[in-house]
Amino acid sequence: MPFVTGPLPQRLKLVHGFGAVAFGVKDSGFSFFLLPFYNLVLGVDASTVGAALATALLIDAIVDPLIGNLSDRTYTRWGRRLPWLYLAPWPLALLWTVLWSPPFTGTPGFWEIVALAVGVRLLLSACEVPSVSLVPEITDDYDDRTTLFRYRFLSGWLGGLLMMVLAFTVFLPTPASQLEPEGYASYGMFGAALMALAVIGSAAAQHHIVAQLPARRPPPFSIRGAFAEIFDAFREKAFVIFALGGLAAYVLQGMTFSITQYVNLYVWQFSELAFQLYPVALFLSVVLMFVIVGPLHRRWGKPKSAAIGALVGLVFYCGPYALYLAGAWPTPGTTASTALLYGFLVCANTASVVSIISATSMVAEIVEAFEERTGQRAEGTFYAGNWLVQKCATGGGILLTSLIVQSIDLAPGTPQAEVAPETVTRLVWLFMLVATALALVAAFWLSRFPISREQHEARVAARRSRDPDPAERDPLDEAVRADPDGHTITP
Repeated sequence: MPFVTGPLPQRLKLVHGFGAVAFGVKDSGFSFFLLPFYNLVLGVDASTVGAALATALLIDAIVDPLIGNLSDRTYTRWGRRLPWLYLAPWPLALLWTVLWSPPFTGTPGFWEIVALAVGVRLLLSACEVPSVSLVPEITDDYDDRTTLFRYRFLSGWLGGLLMMVLAFTVFLPTPASQLEPEGYASYGMFGAALMALAVIGSAAAQHHIVAQLPARRPPPFSIRGAFAEIFDAFREKAFVIFALGGLAAYVLQGMTFSITQYVNLYVWQFSELAFQLYPVALFLSVVLMFVIVGPLHRRWGKPKSAAIGALVGLVFYCGPYALYLAGAWPTPGTTASTALLYGFLVCANTASVVSIISATSMVAEIVEAFEERTGQRAEGTFYAGNWLVQKCATGGGILLTSLIVQSIDLAPGTPQAEVAPETVTRLVWLFMLVATALALVAAFWLSRFPISREQHEARVAARRSRDPDPAERDPLDEAVRADPDGHTITP
């Protein structure tokens, strides 16, 4: 049975979502600032940074599912997820600080970047996978799960946008300071503290609800058994379809974010004020997403909402670049250009986040489909797979951006006024072509996700009919499970 069977308390929505702030801090840093920092500031070739993050993905592909499997098999009086959420944030905060203040002499090398990226991403997995795996455990309602994800996405975006605002107003307030290392070190230290506060605070605030002894003790962990269960889970048809569409959508978002500093600086010629207002436009889009995604899911369902979001986002993302190439755009750097671009950006990012949140919310329904086929629940395993797909947004997206930057021969540290017009044109064309391909792939696969609202509700009803009648349950066992702290003298 889920932890909550009636309406979700508003406080639970807020504190559960607050844990996603850590993901927002990481995603903002990796997507917007990591490549410019290592490329433009520390002098590492863009292709080296992209290749290092792509290499880190190979390690993630092996370890992330194991983290999910271990989370599923954790058996404590505090449940399966809370021990992870109390322990992992501390080393994560330390390594996040080091990422932005590399302790290496000279220019960081390929393997040094790989080591830092792997450490940060795996520790964040140890926080994010258990946290998001709580969603299908808290409630089995189709719409309430969307509600929890709305709050997670809102909190994650607010965390990321807070870091952007501080970056452009405090840590990196001018285009010149964005090419110096000192501000990035302060950025890293503040982000580390915020990550730890979000994960630990969210876990502590949910403790009285989710700290329950699991209903069944899982079998002992073994590498062979873990990979066998992982392979079985990843053969689930619905998950394969989600992964194909979600991968394209996440990589598109990752490329769009990681190329932002380049296009805003060299194509749109942002002023200092324009950089500072950029997070405001993103914030407006996230608020719009928060308002409209629920009604969209109720009217069209998650698959159709995800596909439409991907296509609408593509139109508004590429619209300004098409008008720029056609000579129908105001002069870059002017107030008219910046204001019009922000209008397109709000619409584009709203649609894009609707697509992403719809895809992520689909994973919760895969849990019941897998349980129906195998008799086992594997929230951690599936959300580890989802987390791996999301990491491809930053790894694959930054790799694509690095290849684009490398192909246009943009030297590290090049001032805004010294970039040739033909270089800018090549940047625009390459971005539009890659974005179009990814958006079409995402819309194609996400629209074919095979689990509808009706199928999910039928599975939940069938599962509840198999649950023992409340009158037949052992009251002492139920009391221990509901309040393990009150029925044990052991820690």
